[in-house]
Amino acid sequence: MGGFFGVVSFQDCVADLFYGTDYHSHLGTQRGGLVVSDGNGFTRSIHNITNAQFRSKFEDDLPAMRGTMGLGIISDHEDQPLVVSSHLGTYAIVTVGKLHNLEQLTSRLLGRNGTHFTQIRDGQINPTELVTNLIDGEATFQQGVSHVQSLIDGSCSLLILDHEGIVAARDRLGRTPVNIGRKMGAHAVTMETAALPNLGYEVEYVLGPGEVVRITSDGIETLIPPGNQSQVCSFLWIYYGYPASCYEGINVEACRNRCGAALARADDVDVDYVAGIPDSGIGHAIGYAAEANLPYRRPFVKYTPTWPRSFMPQEQRVRDLVAKMKLIPVEELIEGNRLLFCEDSIVRGTQLSDIIKRLFDRGALEVHMRPACPPLLHSCKFLNFSQSKSELDLAGRRAIVDLDGRGDGPLDEYADPDSDRHAAMVDRIGERLDLTSLRYQRLDDMIEAIGLPRERLCTYCWNGEELYGGPISPA
Repeated sequence: MGGFFGVVSFQDCVADLFYGTDYHSHLGTQRGGLVVSDGNGFTRSIHNITNAQFRSKFEDDLPAMRGTMGLGIISDHEDQPLVVSSHLGTYAIVTVGKLHNLEQLTSRLLGRNGTHFTQIRDGQINPTELVTNLIDGEATFQQGVSHVQSLIDGSCSLLILDHEGIVAARDRLGRTPVNIGRKMGAHAVTMETAALPNLGYEVEYVLGPGEVVRITSDGIETLIPPGNQSQVCSFLWIYYGYPASCYEGINVEACRNRCGAALARADDVDVDYVAGIPDSGIGHAIGYAAEANLPYRRPFVKYTPTWPRSFMPQEQRVRDLVAKMKLIPVEELIEGNRLLFCEDSIVRGTQLSDIIKRLFDRGALEVHMRPACPPLLHSCKFLNFSQSKSELDLAGRRAIVDLDGRGDGPLDEYADPDSDRHAAMVDRIGERLDLTSLRYQRLDDMIEAIGLPRERLCTYCWNGEELYGGPISPA
């Protein structure tokens, strides 16, 4: 997916920028970048972080970086930040999101005289460079960002750093968060509010959907006011958000506790204790255990927190290795016990299958699974949170293929938790995983646990619903 952090300060900002960006390491696995400005020029550094921590890659660069303003980014694929000279001046830019119509927009730009692309990796144009070209086609940053948001099918939040400060723009439908923090003499802009308190910042402002602001040493100026349509990604709270962060004022860990409690209220299984698949399943499990008045235990402990998230690597073999290596069983808590695990979700189920086998091999009597969201039936169109090559990679779709001979329908019936097709799909997933029982969270219960109105949340990956889909302007 990716995450960004920016600082505007009266003093040198490099330390804040470095640590603030590092707090987004859970959102990306491949590329990291920093750029700082002293008002006269830019100093930039980009590294491959696939097999190393962000901090270890950038520590040696810091002595050469001085400036009162800067941007940081962690992403999955593209090199960022980019530094651009155009009629808008010299500026740096970072983006987070997914351009579903990237090829169409590329063709549109290549049909324009003088347009070219230089940032190409693995045969694909850098989405941030494409966004830059779209911005540069307009008279001002404000007009350029508005133009970008009108054309994109998907999502795009971005930061622009020039000699005056930072232009921060949230995705048109607010799918990704953008928050502004303040402390004496400095402002920070971040996706994760968890990046703020240890650096001395307090949340001052949360950008609304489509809102664009300029952040300078004088404060915050609104360039484009927020829109009234919102589709915040629900998975922020369920899975990939950091437990200490808040989105739309709603804390992740507290939401996961409520999700787990909802799972417990809908359940009647008899088990010895509750556990969570580390790390994102822990909050759900704690909520389940408290609501069910059952003990919480840790039959698996995570040894390598710096390993990338196991769903992110492209190659299945690597994903499986990551999932196995980072979890160490505690055999004394497994043998002879009936275990109930809470998990944030079941995406493919391949690593989960291995975990379940390891539990039974070590003497577990029963293994029950309670995912905190409904079955995933659609690949995300709006964020790069998964690198599945096909929707048929999804556990729900594979079960539908088993039942219907094809994976594309009727998906609305399979998404309905009260339908016979849904029950058959869940049973098939449970059989594939060799679980004693499997019960998913209902969508309504998940939404209630988040605490926002349904129309403000994106639920596409569960029900294929796209309330405000598509670009505003034709590409």
